[in-house]
Amino acid sequence: MSHTVAVAGASGYAGGELLRLLAGHPEFEVRTVTAHENAGMPVTAVHPHLHSYSGLEFAPTSAETLAGHDVVFLALPHGRSGAIADSLAGIPLIVDCGADHRLTDADQWAAFYGGEFHPPWAYGLPELPLAAGGTQRSALSGARRIAVPGCNVTAITLGLAPGIRDRIVMADDIVAVLAVGTSGAGRSLRTELLASEIHGSAGPYAVGGVHRHVPEIRQNLGAAGARNVTVSFTPVLVPMSRGILATSTARLAPGIRADEVRESWEAAYGHETFVRLLPEGSFPKTADVLGSNLAAIGIAVDEAAGRVVAVTAIDNLVKGTAGAAIQSANLAVGLPETAGLPVNGVAP
Repeated sequence: MSHTVAVAGASGYAGGELLRLLAGHPEFEVRTVTAHENAGMPVTAVHPHLHSYSGLEFAPTSAETLAGHDVVFLALPHGRSGAIADSLAGIPLIVDCGADHRLTDADQWAAFYGGEFHPPWAYGLPELPLAAGGTQRSALSGARRIAVPGCNVTAITLGLAPGIRDRIVMADDIVAVLAVGTSGAGRSLRTELLASEIHGSAGPYAVGGVHRHVPEIRQNLGAAGARNVTVSFTPVLVPMSRGILATSTARLAPGIRADEVRESWEAAYGHETFVRLLPEGSFPKTADVLGSNLAAIGIAVDEAAGRVVAVTAIDNLVKGTAGAAIQSANLAVGLPETAGLPVNGVAP
């Protein structure tokens, strides 16, 4: 049975990626797309690559416009989803790609985001290994409200969570450095995102533990079994449109052997469709997952430093946002988890 879909904030990068993936979905039918400044414009005027949406225009974003659909995807700026979601009580399924319903701690929301705190929704990272056993997937079956993870959060969490759950690594000295494509900053016009500024350069931002994804990373690793998580996370803007390459390291637990490290990650992800553990000695590039819903992970043990190194590559707009939203929605409505989602990337 087909499910009618509305996408709010569809003129942005995340919204456009939702439309691209939903165009090939066998059971989700996009009926309505909304925008703010671009309301009234044809979809193809903003997203000229989305030819299958010719004839469809952006409507204003309002509760009235979004009402009456089976599934609503919210691809709105942080702080905008909560209020509109509160007025959509009758919608069977809402999936929020923003941050408004991710955090469980109101104090952490106040410290990193500010504004009104909204209660957390079911967390949309199906492959997250849980300390109690199983994965986050079990919380998504039949869910009516889903919060999609942050893209950087997904890369770091998937890279380290198996070792946290199995007590292979310690959680009190985690360091992660991420190379991040410019689309992660959204479609706004900002000087530092101009081609002439970013081309041939790489620069850090949100340095010193101030990035808004820090509490969400701690929250996820806590769900995997960590206590007293300490994470130093530094994103670096690099001259590519999309993609994240996360190099995350953590101290080995006492007495752990290198072969036990690999066994932990293989046990966690060996059966997963959208997480691939690469062969020993192999590490991913962002180009390997471009356009796909796949997270590719390579792991190594730095014997001299006594640390595990996990290198994770994702497409920030797919596995990092839109793909995760659709994957979670599939689980919520009882469809195959893989419906409408590519495991193959594009090249060159």
